[in-house]
Amino acid sequence: MSIIKLNQSKWTKDGRSWVFYYNYYDDDGKRKQYMSRAFFTKEEAEAAYEMYKDRLNTVGEGGLKFTLKDACEKFYEYKKDKVRRATLHSYIQRMEHLKELYDIPLVELNQVHYNKWRNELNEKNLKCSYKQNIQKYIKMVINFAEKQYDYSLNRFYRKIEPFSAPEEIKREIRYYTPKEFYQYISQANTIYLKCLFKTLYYLGLRRGEIRGLTWDSIDFENSCVYVRKQVVQDSDNADDEKKWRIAPLKTKNSERVLPLSQDLKNDFEELLANVSSSHNFNMNWFVFGKENPVSTHKINYQNELIAKVSKVKLINIHGFRHSCASMLINNNVNVSVVSSYLGHSDTEETLNTYTHMFTHKLDEVANFIDNQAVDLAYMFKKMNKKRISF
Repeated sequence: MSIIKLNQSKWTKDGRSWVFYYNYYDDDGKRKQYMSRAFFTKEEAEAAYEMYKDRLNTVGEGGLKFTLKDACEKFYEYKKDKVRRATLHSYIQRMEHLKELYDIPLVELNQVHYNKWRNELNEKNLKCSYKQNIQKYIKMVINFAEKQYDYSLNRFYRKIEPFSAPEEIKREIRYYTPKEFYQYISQANTIYLKCLFKTLYYLGLRRGEIRGLTWDSIDFENSCVYVRKQVVQDSDNADDEKKWRIAPLKTKNSERVLPLSQDLKNDFEELLANVSSSHNFNMNWFVFGKENPVSTHKINYQNELIAKVSKVKLINIHGFRHSCASMLINNNVNVSVVSSYLGHSDTEETLNTYTHMFTHKLDEVANFIDNQAVDLAYMFKKMNKKRISF
């Protein structure tokens, strides 16, 4: 061990200048060296070294052989009772893209490792936003390791840079215009299918939200629908309809009360009259699916059939949500209201998703400017008439 004071050119901005070095040998017998972060005094550096040495002797937690894979697994265990299952599942998915870094001890992570991994990730057919999410996960794991095991990984953390995709073509948002939807829904030959796809179109519900809709969520007296829960699938198998559960909504803002149009209310009343005669019916039944929620596979199947018969383009389930947003925006509904109606976390999310749908508003700006110019010209003309000449 050696404790030294850095040259002044290497001091931190707040004046920390003392570091400790620790020499060790890896499994191949190669000599390695670890340098700590900087401290204000020699005494602080010595105390940090003693803590570091104690940590190296801790079996199973930290140490020189504590790899990124170890950190990911510890992070996963730590988060088990703190985040939703869907979030834990996303951690597992992101870990699959870190295998190139798995066996590298945390204390040895450097820019060479990072650049190699980054280049390999860029070779994969992944969206830029997803690559950003994977990198965000690395940052969370590093922060966890620093907090829980006193690692100093700031040098590696600073090497992490955002991904960018200047050549990436933004995915087209497919949706129905009102004319296309009316052509589509005219071919829905049962009240059940009419209710299902009208609800998707008029209320803009997410897939899990419409699957989680129960009869007690519909307030016929006050003509509104309460969106308070969703159904999530615990199996990726489309035919496995039993592995589902009720879960909270995506965000707190996703909880909302939506007005029920008379047209959709009439359809719900007709559907309820049909299903209420079923054996063991109660208001906790799912609106679409009875005692069990309708499967995504069945919704997709019916959607494809109706689109084919009606001879309109096929859009996916989420496309009906986009259609709802388009309908609201084109009827001059304020962006904050659109955001609240769709259950977005904030108006920025709405604008980021549907910016292109607001472009028609630019014409209104131009017309406003032209009208202002006319008014100003008229005002100056009147002023000139009243001007007194000397």
